[in-house]
Amino acid sequence: MRQTTKLAALLLAAASFTSAYGQTTKKPAAATKANSFALPYEKFTLENGLEVVLHEDHSDPIVAFATVMHVGSNREKPGKTGFAHFFEHMSFNDSENAPVGANRKLIEEWGGQRNGSTWNDGTQYYEVVPKDAFDKIMWIDSDRLGYMIKTVTAEALAREIQVVKNEKRQNYDNVAYGFTNEVLRKNLYPADHPYNWTVIGSLPDLQAATLADVQEFYHQYYGPNNATLVIAGDINIAETKAKVQRWFGEIKKGPAVKPLAPRPAGLTQTKSLYLEDNFARLPQLQLVFPSIQEYHRDTYALEVLSQLLAGNRTSPLYKVIVEEQKLAPNVGAYQYSSELAGEFILQVRANPNTSLQQVHSAIQEGLKRFETQGFSDTELARIRAKIETDLYSGVESVLSKALQMGRDNEFGNDPAYITKAAKLAQAVTRADVMRVYNQYLKGKPYVMTSVVPKGQQNLIVQGAQLASVYQEKVVAGVQNEDVGQGKEAVFEKTVTKYDRSEPPFLATPLFKVPAIWNTSLANGLKVYGIDNREIPLVSFDVTIPGGHYLDPLAKAGTASLMAQMLTQGTASKTPAQLEEAIDLLGATISVNSTNEEIRVQARCLARNFAPTLALVQEMLLQPRWDAAEFARLKSSLATNLKGQEANAAYVANQNFLKLLYGPNHILGTPGSGTLETTAGITLDDLKTYYNTNISPSGAAVHVVGAIDQNTVAAALKPLETKWAAKTVAMPKQTIPSQTLGGNVYFIDVPDAKQSVLYIGKLALSGTDPDLSKATFANTLLGAGSSGRLTQLLRIQKGYTYGAYSTVQEQKEMAPFVVSTSVRANATGASLQLIRELLTNYGPTFSAVDAETAKSKIMKSNTLVYESQGAKLGILRRISKFNKSPKFLEDDQQQLMQMSVADFQATIGKYMPENELVYVVVGDKATQYEEVKKFAPGRVTLLDATGKPIK
Repeated sequence: MRQTTKLAALLLAAASFTSAYGQTTKKPAAATKANSFALPYEKFTLENGLEVVLHEDHSDPIVAFATVMHVGSNREKPGKTGFAHFFEHMSFNDSENAPVGANRKLIEEWGGQRNGSTWNDGTQYYEVVPKDAFDKIMWIDSDRLGYMIKTVTAEALAREIQVVKNEKRQNYDNVAYGFTNEVLRKNLYPADHPYNWTVIGSLPDLQAATLADVQEFYHQYYGPNNATLVIAGDINIAETKAKVQRWFGEIKKGPAVKPLAPRPAGLTQTKSLYLEDNFARLPQLQLVFPSIQEYHRDTYALEVLSQLLAGNRTSPLYKVIVEEQKLAPNVGAYQYSSELAGEFILQVRANPNTSLQQVHSAIQEGLKRFETQGFSDTELARIRAKIETDLYSGVESVLSKALQMGRDNEFGNDPAYITKAAKLAQAVTRADVMRVYNQYLKGKPYVMTSVVPKGQQNLIVQGAQLASVYQEKVVAGVQNEDVGQGKEAVFEKTVTKYDRSEPPFLATPLFKVPAIWNTSLANGLKVYGIDNREIPLVSFDVTIPGGHYLDPLAKAGTASLMAQMLTQGTASKTPAQLEEAIDLLGATISVNSTNEEIRVQARCLARNFAPTLALVQEMLLQPRWDAAEFARLKSSLATNLKGQEANAAYVANQNFLKLLYGPNHILGTPGSGTLETTAGITLDDLKTYYNTNISPSGAAVHVVGAIDQNTVAAALKPLETKWAAKTVAMPKQTIPSQTLGGNVYFIDVPDAKQSVLYIGKLALSGTDPDLSKATFANTLLGAGSSGRLTQLLRIQKGYTYGAYSTVQEQKEMAPFVVSTSVRANATGASLQLIRELLTNYGPTFSAVDAETAKSKIMKSNTLVYESQGAKLGILRRISKFNKSPKFLEDDQQQLMQMSVADFQATIGKYMPENELVYVVVGDKATQYEEVKKFAPGRVTLLDATGKPIK
């Protein structure tokens, strides 16, 4: 896990005073600069050693909790790898005073969000909830930290082993390049180094985990004296201190955990390894140099170095590899620092059939060019200009603040360490950059991995040695791995001074739709805005109807390529000059094509709104149409499309949509196109699309941030006068008759460790008045981990890492979709369970379910619209679907009026199981017969492009 806000330019001063709890409390003073940003906090330590950081933020009626445990995979033993992450999963199961499953189910039903993550050095648990659930999170969090170990059972252990194994399969074993990190760690670090293994661990180690292991790990590392608790949001400091003492103060102190000293990798010679990847379609080369641990001042110079080497078009690695030798669509350089050591990474995912030996030579040439040519002061200025924006973006939400402060307190002993990081990053000099280059990269040993598609050993770097990795063998049948919750543990509750039963809700917070202003310009452009002063940033976009929907069918991908071309310079600026102009403002600007829009999106400091908008206008109205850039983009697109063939979820989704929309509807083809449809696209095609479809008629500007309507209006005047309106024809495409319900389609991915399932049907348009009802009806089925799909397939059965459903929203008729990735040998059983669940969902929907859904939706509204991006989403829905500015309140009224019969009727109309299409992408050799049993006589075998195989 990287701390991306280290490059942050904000100076916060700190003052000290004494806490009522006896320890020193630090509280940064208010910043004095007009444009500065304060992150005040109070810190105290309980007698049991728990360090607590409190931060007030009354901008929204929500509260975030972050508990950071100072234990990660670096505390594991060989043969028991993956245990820190596995224990994170176990911690979400049960505790002494909370009901079974409460941690995974109730928080979402309270309108909140929760999760956890583990990395090399630590584990963090976090929640963000409406403030009425404040006491409930105090209860459930403290119970997890102090009172969970007695509830662990052998059955729960066995179930969670399967869940974590499914996570490993989904994120590592069943994806391209998933074994690269394992190869790297085995060869970069000695066998006895805590970073010699991956955080996820190995499948055999996970399978061997025992109850005794869980208990030993808890007692050794999960004491409150090895943790930081951060509470941020709409809180009262004095009241919160008292509640923390009540709920967390009685937790027993754990044994002292001896700190680990920094230990660099100690690599003495370069190692070159290769691996044939079953899923990869593109060759990838990675060079990893040992560097330095986090919080060391060299990390900031190394981060700047990474940007100078590969961060933009003028960087030497990009110039050599992408522009001159045309070996790859991009190149990446990253500095990754952990508690004990660091890694400096160079990575290139090359074009198809490209020699990695040639890529390696190009990297060496790029590095040599850096040594001889150096870099300009402008390059340093560009990096520094982005620092302030990065800081504000990194602490935009109360949750992001809580997590940042928690990690920095636990590992840097300073909740506001971000301030020191800012000063150190801004202080990086030319001499610092060259010093760390010479110290960590020039002439130094590294680990190099050549990962190539299966059967393409000819592409590896010369002399590379075959890497050794463990690969699970796929077998048919569930193999007695059908696990469940099992019986509840029998134990004697821990005696406590305070009552630890569930507290009631506090006063219900009211969700308030932010004040929205709107106007229309003379050229037909509509403007919508929200003045929001929480951070000194502005997020905005220009959204133009059309996008992929206006693509010629035979040249699908035209809109996407055209959108990318708008970022490749302007009539008066080369691509490099445009990039530099954006960077020097500390801004980001992107142009994307969606199914139904072209969107120019930007984010900048509020004071730089006008010049950033001027660049957006220049890009939009004065495209460069550079032939060389078009050729580069087409080559890059071909590479990316080839790479997508390795993504089983992408293959499943695209074939699912092709079946629903048919071959003659544009939405049955990917928005980025296919290798076939994009091959013939010319630069003239892009110009034709632009001249025909890019118009302010029907378009809208959406603005959210620290800016008022008058300032926006003044900045938009040039766009109003220079962008002339024209009529754009929006054709009506024919939706084919939906006659495939009940059919099952199978796509073979040999040796796949999981099967990807996509299930659904075309349901309704975003303009349909039933859209909100359908969304509400889906809430308990698959909207989050508390939904029945995840509760059944993950919590009860251990078949998957997660299963979800959604009702999509667009002007064209959109699908209702159920999707998941399940353990390969549980494919047939999972399909049957999903069928039964969907069949019974409507008929069994009860009055209790209706109230649960209503409560969950109403309360979650207090936090789902917190960020600038979420507020932009409100404005986009208003403009696209011609909604009232108060549509969210109208939706809530509609929700509260829904009866059980309304829920059941909506489910029956838009989610009927007998009308759904099933797509399965998995290992045919072991799973095809199981799928045929599920749907006898109705299974069609397809290739990856959707063509039937006889």
